[in-house]
Amino acid sequence: MTVQLLSLQSFSPSLDEALDARYTVHRLHEAADPEALLARVGPTVRGIVTSGGTGVPSDLWARLPALEIVAVNGVGLDTVDLDVAAARGVSVTTTPGVLTEDVADLAIGLWLALARRMMVSDRFVREGRWPSGGSPPLAPRASGKRVGILGLGQIGRAIACRAAPFAAAVAYHSRRPVEDAPYAYAASPLDLARDVEVLFVATTGGTGTQALVDAAVLDALGPRGLLINVARGSVVDEAALVAALEAGAIAGAGLDVFVDEPNVPAVLLGRDDVVLQPHRGSATVEGRTAMADLVLANLAAHFGR
Repeated sequence: MTVQLLSLQSFSPSLDEALDARYTVHRLHEAADPEALLARVGPTVRGIVTSGGTGVPSDLWARLPALEIVAVNGVGLDTVDLDVAAARGVSVTTTPGVLTEDVADLAIGLWLALARRMMVSDRFVREGRWPSGGSPPLAPRASGKRVGILGLGQIGRAIACRAAPFAAAVAYHSRRPVEDAPYAYAASPLDLARDVEVLFVATTGGTGTQALVDAAVLDALGPRGLLINVARGSVVDEAALVAALEAGAIAGAGLDVFVDEPNVPAVLLGRDDVVLQPHRGSATVEGRTAMADLVLANLAAHFGR
C-alpha cells in the first residue's frame, strides 16, 4: 500500500503530478464532502502537503492520528502549530533558500515601482492620456535614501544586498544583532523606522511578530517614508497602515501580503500611493520548480521513496 498523503491546496501541475506518481494523494480542498473524506482516510494519512499561507488548520491535527510529516511548500511556519507537531512527534519541513532571491527581487521591484510611481504612469499611458498633453506628477528620487530591513534572515540579507547600491545607508532590526552583518543595528522596529526612509518588512510571521509594524512605527517612518512588506500580512497592523496612508503619515506602501488573503482592504484598491501584488514573492518558474523539487526531496527523505 502506498503512503497516504493529504493535500490542502493545489500546487503547480508538475508538483501535483509528481506527488500522484509517488503517493496516494487525497485533496481535501477538492473534496465534495471534506468531512466524509477525513472520516474515510484520516486514520491512514501519514503526511500533509501544504503551503506557508495555508498551514495546518488547528482542528485537523486530531483527525490524523497516523500523521508523521507536514511538508510545507514555502518558508512560513506561522500557520503550523509547532508545539502540537513537537508533542505529536511530527516532522515539519519547509523549502528554504530556493525562494530567497525571487522574494528579494520582488521587494526591490515594489520599492522602485512605488517610489517612481510606475503604476500611475502605466495607467496614464494605457488610458490614452499622454497624447492629450500633460504628464503624471513628478515622483521623488528612489536612490540615495536610507533603507531599513526588519528581519535580517536569508531574505532580509538578500534585500539588503540589492538595496545597498541604491541606498545612502542600510540599517536593520532583528531579535538580536547579526554577528557578521555589515549594516547598522537598530534596537527596535521603532528605532529603525525613525532612522530610515524605506522600510522593508522581511521578518517571520506568527504571534511573536503580530502587528510589529504598528501605528507608532508608521508614524516614525514619516510622511516621506515608504513601507514594503514581503513577509506576512500579520506583521503589519493593516488598519493602522490604511489610516497612515489616508492621513499622509507615510508616503506609500508596496504590499505582496495581506492579513486576510486573498481579501485586500477595498480602500487600498484605488490609491495611487500603493503597489499591490497577490502574494507573488516566489512566483517564478525557477523558484516554484526548485520549491517543488525540495518538497519531493523532503518527503522522500522521510518515507524513503
